[in-house]
Amino acid sequence: MGFAVDAALAGTGLVVAQDVHHAPAEVLFLVPLLAMFAVFAHERNSALRGLLELNSAYRGTALVLSDVVESDDHYTGQHSRSVVELALTLARELGLSEERLRNLEFAALLHDVGKIAIPKQIVNKPGKLDPEEWTIIQTHTLEGERMLARVGGFMREVGLLVRSHHERWDGRGYPDGLAGEEIPLEARIITCCDSWNAMRTDRIYRKALPLEAALAELTSNAGTQFDPRLVEALLPFIEQTEGKPAAASDTTRSQPRPLPTPLPQPATP
Repeated sequence: MGFAVDAALAGTGLVVAQDVHHAPAEVLFLVPLLAMFAVFAHERNSALRGLLELNSAYRGTALVLSDVVESDDHYTGQHSRSVVELALTLARELGLSEERLRNLEFAALLHDVGKIAIPKQIVNKPGKLDPEEWTIIQTHTLEGERMLARVGGFMREVGLLVRSHHERWDGRGYPDGLAGEEIPLEARIITCCDSWNAMRTDRIYRKALPLEAALAELTSNAGTQFDPRLVEALLPFIEQTEGKPAAASDTTRSQPRPLPTPLPQPATP
């Protein structure tokens, strides 16, 4: 935008420069134009300050919600923060824009915020959920979207990602039964990173899976639960942070694979 303005004014500057020696008073004709630019600059700076303050308010709201989640359920809070780090690392390698990285960061941090509305005896149940409890726990995606929609602004977009983070690549997820690339890319990233972190941490109903078992679970569900290209992209980061399992020769690579070509990035709905 700045270059366009400079180009538009270049002609005016050239004319004034050519005539200033013959009619110095003509320079005064620029005073109203310069005053107008000063007004525009002031308004632009005010708008930028307002935008920064608004973004700060959104971030503060997100952090407060995250703290509420953590105080309500320490595991969920810690888990969400770990998912953020892995999701952003993967998304940067895939070339997501800054705006989409921002939305992904908030969605990964708050993907389980809807569990605040779920009875704790269901969230923390040590055994298998019965069908009624499973129906209730599934509503946390909708509750999360509802909470974030009430915040307004771009948090509505974040809410849509939160809504979709339990969709599956094969269309058997919830709440909308989306499949493949119908699922927002950011939500697919959260699904992979969320599941990996959950497998590798202790839960109230089971211990963390060993690295070999977690890798087998991740790769065997590529193309069903997970976007297979995202699984392929995630494997090098797992290797960097957790190393290879002892029997890696049959399940992973002998040499690190390069990351795949960045995924297409449809606009966030």
